[in-house]
Parts: sequence; structure tokens; C-alpha cells
Amino acid sequence: IQIAAGILKLNFVMRFVSRSVMTGFVNALAILIFMAQLPELIGVPWLTYVMVAGGLAIIYLFPRLTKIVPSPLICILVLTALSIGLGLEVRTVGDMGELPSTLPFFLIPDIPLTLETLWIILPYSAGIAGVGLLESLMTASIVDELTDTPSDKRRECIGQGIANTATGFIGGMAGCAMIGQSIINVKSGGRGRLSCFCAGIFLLFMIVVLGDWVKQIPMAALVAIMIMVSIGTFSWVSIRNLKDHPRSSSIVMLATVVVVVATHNLAIGVLVGVLLSGIFFAWKIAQIFRVTSTLSEDGAARTYIVEGQVFFASAEDFTAAFDFKEALEKVTIDVSRAHIWDISSVAAVDMVVLKFRREGAEVELIGLNTASETIVDKLGIHDKPGALERLMGH
Repeated sequence: IQIAAGILKLNFVMRFVSRSVMTGFVNALAILIFMAQLPELIGVPWLTYVMVAGGLAIIYLFPRLTKIVPSPLICILVLTALSIGLGLEVRTVGDMGELPSTLPFFLIPDIPLTLETLWIILPYSAGIAGVGLLESLMTASIVDELTDTPSDKRRECIGQGIANTATGFIGGMAGCAMIGQSIINVKSGGRGRLSCFCAGIFLLFMIVVLGDWVKQIPMAALVAIMIMVSIGTFSWVSIRNLKDHPRSSSIVMLATVVVVVATHNLAIGVLVGVLLSGIFFAWKIAQIFRVTSTLSEDGAARTYIVEGQVFFASAEDFTAAFDFKEALEKVTIDVSRAHIWDISSVAAVDMVVLKFRREGAEVELIGLNTASETIVDKLGIHDKPGALERLMGH
């Protein structure tokens, strides 16, 4: 599914994700990352808080000495050394479960390859693929901003699809880009694809070869790192800008945050944000619309000048702008400064033209641009035989 999305260039949907949704997405992830650390901070020995505070101090102060070695790595090394050397009774990675000690091996899933099986797994696989691509593409966009470099979102889709397909044959789970790890990578100096590759190889080496040492890493060190990630990920400036930014943008951002945090579902949160952005955009465009008119000297003809976008949100205002009871011989509707967008706007044009004709006026529609003329010719009925009778009957 992800490979197909890349081939079909479905990454273009990111164009419809506004900056407010992106900011809400980032802030929600920062909150979720912090909330995920709470089990390691509630009901634990006081020593854990000391180690977390010490870890944060190392993370933020060590870069003042040198940036050659990432400060989160120093945090892990120092706290692990103290934990082992002093024999501290704190929770470690080993307490969370067993780590694999061997490399995975190739296997073919033992399931019946039938259409029935496909229909069973399709809803789940489609959902996972969609959420995975969404988080990966949004993470890529955020990293693009942090590094001031462009990325090929289409290749990201295809590459992720290939990787997830391959991992299924070695007993792995499907995955996607993670904003937390990506932020750590960027803040540690990583810029190219090699940094991600090295991170994966090093993690594999640590688990398989250095597993006994990894088990002794105190959870406090990892909690300190993830708190740093949540603090660095959250867009603090977005809070200060709430009162200055347009109210609609602030509502979209806050709604995205609330929905993501409440549901723990990135897809639902982003979908709500995108829908709200679309609604607010349509409302704003509908406001940039007006109809003015001039009456001829003899009072027998009136010219209406339409300006703005005529679509489903402004169609009602378009219809209400005309006085159908005025005794006129001729009505000219000039739409040279307007654009007819959809079937709702075409229906509104039909209604206006036919109502004037019903009152006995001659109606002329002028100024249609090419796109508007195409949709009016295709969907409009005011010039079709029997149109007025249909309106009268209605």
C-alpha cells in the first residue's frame, strides 16, 4: 500500500495540511512523549528524580564544553556508570523485558494466501499504512524545516513500503519515521540518510552484541532524554502567538492538539485539523464576495456586477443579492470578476436567471471565464428547453 502510494504520488496530500495543523501535530506529539514518561516518574524512589535531574543537567550543559559527542549519549554513559558503580537500586532497561540475543532469520508467514485472508487484513493494513505515511511525511516536513533542506516525499513513501515489506519476512513489525528520534538525530548533528542508517546499525549492534550492558542502562537516563525531546519538540512560540495569530488558525492548532492527545490517534487529530482548516478557508473565501448593480437612465435595465468566488458557501448570498420583484425589461449579470466553482454555484446561477425570466425580464449572463463557462455549459439548465417550466413546477 505504501509503495503504491509513492508510485501514485499520493504524497501531494501534504499540501492540504496547513501550518496550524503541523504545529498542533508537533505540540501533541511533544505532550504524548512527555505523558509516556509519567509511569517512570510516579511512585518511584526519590533517587530516580535525582538521576533524571542529573541527566537533564548533562544533556543541556555538556554541549557548552563540546558538541563532538552527543550529550544524550554522555547522559546514558554517566548515569549507567553511576548506577553500576554505586549499585543503585533503580529500574533499568532489563526490568522492562527480555532483549533479543540473536539476529532475526528469514521466514514466510504461515497464513493461507487467499482473498478471504486479504479482506481480513486489508482494513488493518490500510489503516497502519495510512497512519505510518502520515507521521513519516509530517516528520519529514518538520526535519526539512529544521535542516533547511528539501526531501523527496515520494521516495520516502516507496522506501518505507519496501522496508516494511522486508521486515515482515524476518519477523519484524511495521514502522515509520518517529519524530522523537528524528529530533534527537538532528539536534545531535545528523543531517543525511547515513545518520539514520548508522543509528539503526548501532542500535542493532547494542542489542545483539552489547545486550548485557544495555540491560543495565537506568530508565532514568532514557526518561531524561525523552523529556529533552518533548521540550525541544514543543513549539513554545505557538503559545505566545495565540493572541496574535488569526483566531481560526489558533482554533485549528488547539483542536489538533486536543484530539490527538485525547484519542492518541495522529490520523484522527490531523484529519480534524485539516477539516477545520478547510471549513475556515471556505468561510473566509465566502466573505470575499459582493454583488453591486447599476440602473439604466430609463429605469428599464439593470446590470449586476458579481465579484469574488461563487461556490457552495457563497451560493446563498449570491442568490439573495438580486431583487427579482423589480420591474425590469433587461437584466445583465456580469461575472467577469467572479469564478463559478461547483454545482451549487451553477444551480444558483440557474435559479437567478430563471427567476428573472419568470418575471418577464430578458437576462444576459456575460463575462464567464473559460473554466466557469465550461462548468456552466456542462451542468447549467437555464438555457435548456423546458428549464423555466421546471422552475415554475418546482
